[in-house]
Amino acid sequence: MEWLNTPARAPNTATTEAARLRQSQLTKPPGALGELEAVAIRLAGLQGREQPAVDKVHISVFAADHGVAEEGVSAFPQAVTAQMVHNFLNGGAAINVLAQTLGATLEIIDVGIKTPLTHPKLISQRAGNGTANSTLSPAMSDTQLNLALQAGADAAERAYATRAELFIGGEMGIANTTAATAIYCTLLKVAIPEATGAGTGLDQVGIAHKVSVIQRIIKQHRHHLDKPLEVLRHLGGFEIAALTGAYVRAAQLGLPILIDGFISTAAALIATKLQPGVAHWLFLSHASAEPGHVFAMAELKQRPLLDLNLRLGEGSGAAIAVPLLRLACALHNQMATFDEAAVAGKL
Repeated sequence: MEWLNTPARAPNTATTEAARLRQSQLTKPPGALGELEAVAIRLAGLQGREQPAVDKVHISVFAADHGVAEEGVSAFPQAVTAQMVHNFLNGGAAINVLAQTLGATLEIIDVGIKTPLTHPKLISQRAGNGTANSTLSPAMSDTQLNLALQAGADAAERAYATRAELFIGGEMGIANTTAATAIYCTLLKVAIPEATGAGTGLDQVGIAHKVSVIQRIIKQHRHHLDKPLEVLRHLGGFEIAALTGAYVRAAQLGLPILIDGFISTAAALIATKLQPGVAHWLFLSHASAEPGHVFAMAELKQRPLLDLNLRLGEGSGAAIAVPLLRLACALHNQMATFDEAAVAGKL
């Protein structure tokens, strides 16, 4: 796992400044396109070209089960993880529709569904038959953690090999908002009731129970949470670990990352703790309906592109935001400059 120690690639300052200069010359008042201008400038610096593009999008959805589901923290039974993976593979889920509409590459990776699946379209890099119940023991062993991290790194490598211009990581795993919330509360020192939400649709009684379970988890592991990888190993899930590995490796390779929602952002938090330079490569697609997400956005110093009360997962929120990135690039690349349009600039 030596690759984890490699720093993220640094953005290209020359193309960043060239893109910023171009924005200042386009036929509009300075800053009139708001965040779209900042997105285009950042992408130019990350891609090392004055005119960026996100036409080639690679989406990797990681699926795994969680032992903590035994504690009744989800509105859906654990069997839904495998059932939804079947749905992905058969093309019937939201992420399938979005990927097809975007012309994006979509792959599904089993990193630890409780009952192994066999399907010609499924990539199997299993770290185990679901994690352990984190109220009782660490969610995973060191070996399992490394396997899951490597699965994510391999996905980033596949994206890079196909010349993808943007990487999206999605996830599927019943009870994973419980694991992610425990990570948020530990890394960001947030009160558990403030960060805990409905997940798949819990009522107030269910949320209160979920809070009590997360309190038990953090109390159980409180003496082992001083390092990011130990936080991930004790509290996390295989799919969260895979996302973490994917983000670190994508940043090392120089591949921009569009983060999805609550679960994906938990992985992004760990990735930036491991390699601070990863933060340069992250774009936050949307504000999750989960209440804890606001604390992560503040930590990452990111404003989301969208705020639509989304909480589906699968990478769906990130996919929905891709057209905005594409429009930001089109405006940056195709608008005329003041000189080209013979329009008088600012006095």
